[in-house]
Amino acid sequence: MWLELQIFGFRALWSPYFFLFVLGLAIAYFVITGPYRERFGGHDKPTRKQQVFVYTALALLYIVKGSPIDLLTHIMLSAHMAQMAIYYLVFPILLIKGIPAWIWRKVVYLPVVRPVLNLLTKPIISLLLFNTLFSVYHMPIVFDFAKTSQIAHTTISLIILVAAFIVWWPILSPLKEANSLRPLLKIGYIFANSVLITPACVLIIFADHTLFDTYTQGGAWIQAMQLCVPGDIIQGLSGQLSGPQMFSNMSPLEDQQLGGIIMKIMQEITYGVILARIFYGWFNAESLKVDPIPAETQNY
Repeated sequence: MWLELQIFGFRALWSPYFFLFVLGLAIAYFVITGPYRERFGGHDKPTRKQQVFVYTALALLYIVKGSPIDLLTHIMLSAHMAQMAIYYLVFPILLIKGIPAWIWRKVVYLPVVRPVLNLLTKPIISLLLFNTLFSVYHMPIVFDFAKTSQIAHTTISLIILVAAFIVWWPILSPLKEANSLRPLLKIGYIFANSVLITPACVLIIFADHTLFDTYTQGGAWIQAMQLCVPGDIIQGLSGQLSGPQMFSNMSPLEDQQLGGIIMKIMQEITYGVILARIFYGWFNAESLKVDPIPAETQNY
């Protein structure tokens, strides 16, 4: 497959402009949290662990949105679902945990942001917001439209990404006042999140026919490819491209089913890791509690 993808050229495979964008974000994080943090009102330098989280998040961002994987997401639904799992589940977690609390405090306490965030991060609202947006996006009519319009694709992706940050905020926020759910409620929150995202995966896994024209219809697929391949290259290859099937040995239906399975498995792994972290913190907190010293027994 790799040799076949070479026909799309370096820009389509490696997105150099997006690489510069991600590199700029990494430099900005280093400058704001490092040597110039006092100019931005910060005092505490991020820990080594926080730095690893942020730089890992940015590396993953480039891998799923700028490397050949992004090109593959327009060819195979399985690659798209793997991209979604990392982009909407893993990436926000790493950034929330990696960015110092003093930066988050400046952002979330902005006059415009604070009231909106207070409303949207209420557990029921945040759960319904993210999972509804994710499910609606994967309705065939919405999905095909988003895949064939650069503006719609970018706008929808960013909206769901913001919702992904919001859904994780009530249980992972570094601000104590925003992370007030008790461990048992956090566990229930994660289980609810897992249940609500399941219908979208089930629909894709168990459908007995292909759902998305952008992976099966030549015209719609060519239009979708223009989101990541320069137009002059697409025009030059128009006579050679018959459809996404020329790059995969799987049938479109098999690829679709695999995509749903990948999304569900990666979602369960991510939620399982967060659950384990909550259990571990809860257990440690309970184990540190010391029973009061019993009153001395009176001697007779």
